[in-house]
Amino acid sequence: MSFVERSLPFIPNPVNLEKSCILVAGAAGFVPSHLSEFYLKRGARVIGLDNFITGQHANVELLSAYKNFEFHEVDIIERLPETLYREKVDYIFNMASPASPIDFSRIPIEIMRVNSEGTRRLLELARVQGARILEASTSEVYGDPEVHPQVESYVGHVEINGPRSCYDEAKRFAEAMTSSYRMKYGVDTRIIRIFNTYGPRMRANDGRVIPNFINQALQGEDITVYGDGGQTRSFCFVTDLVAAIHEVMFCNDYTPFNIGNPEEKTILETAKLIVEILNSKSKIVFKELPKDDPTRRRPCLAKLQAVSSYRPLVDFRSGMMATADYFSALAPASLEKSPLHDSFRPTKCSQSYTNSI
Repeated sequence: MSFVERSLPFIPNPVNLEKSCILVAGAAGFVPSHLSEFYLKRGARVIGLDNFITGQHANVELLSAYKNFEFHEVDIIERLPETLYREKVDYIFNMASPASPIDFSRIPIEIMRVNSEGTRRLLELARVQGARILEASTSEVYGDPEVHPQVESYVGHVEINGPRSCYDEAKRFAEAMTSSYRMKYGVDTRIIRIFNTYGPRMRANDGRVIPNFINQALQGEDITVYGDGGQTRSFCFVTDLVAAIHEVMFCNDYTPFNIGNPEEKTILETAKLIVEILNSKSKIVFKELPKDDPTRRRPCLAKLQAVSSYRPLVDFRSGMMATADYFSALAPASLEKSPLHDSFRPTKCSQSYTNSI
């Protein structure tokens, strides 16, 4: 029987979060900083954790403008702040993992440890506190899928010893550990599988398609497409993703949910659209496709939409303009060539995007 056929009841989201304490691990990162601000604007007390291995100080500076935000610089692989065990925590979002392909070769051990040791620490905290915890997994658990679009019941087609395996397998392990804590200890868990996401606050040197293409287009450089560009992705604007995360946290189902935008585009189509949208003079060039790069990505959202009102609201053109505006606002003097890839790295970003949520 399919999920839709089970017809689980629609569960409305809580109206008042002002008395809630929310912990966000990885709060200095791209998506987690938006998620933190989403709840800060709704009156919740938000505690952020990050060690800045890939997170940005500018995101924490932005969040610190809210009186109900508290931040701890800490490596959750090693420990959690002792104060978390002495005060009530209601909801935990485990968003603490590097997720860009450029990080897979640079910090693979750290990626595997934060998704194992770090995840265990947060699950233990949830067990002690009686808190609900959401594990932010990824569409990468599907590998290079043989089922399209990807449904949550698909077990994946993953290379366990490839250049992406440190992330793919770490996330599969994190999902398994989250489920094990639910089954053994009764911890109240949720799991999401995030598909390609973009928007303001991405690292300029993130290495993923959208920041690469936008920065190359803004600089008038050749836009690098790997392979023939026929591989597909489904891009979700960050505010839509945050809305989906919220829906899953407050639904009544502990099984995994795909979240993202089901609109599918080829990489070549994406490059051409960005050139058009930004009125760029960049040319498109082709390079060899990296090993194990997925050929297709598109989420089936039937499960999420059966229990919530979630629908992506931001169209690709609007999202691209907002993201390009963000990168354009970075001072040219603060951008330097990254040794890791053909994008750019901001050394400082003080631009505020509090209206993005």
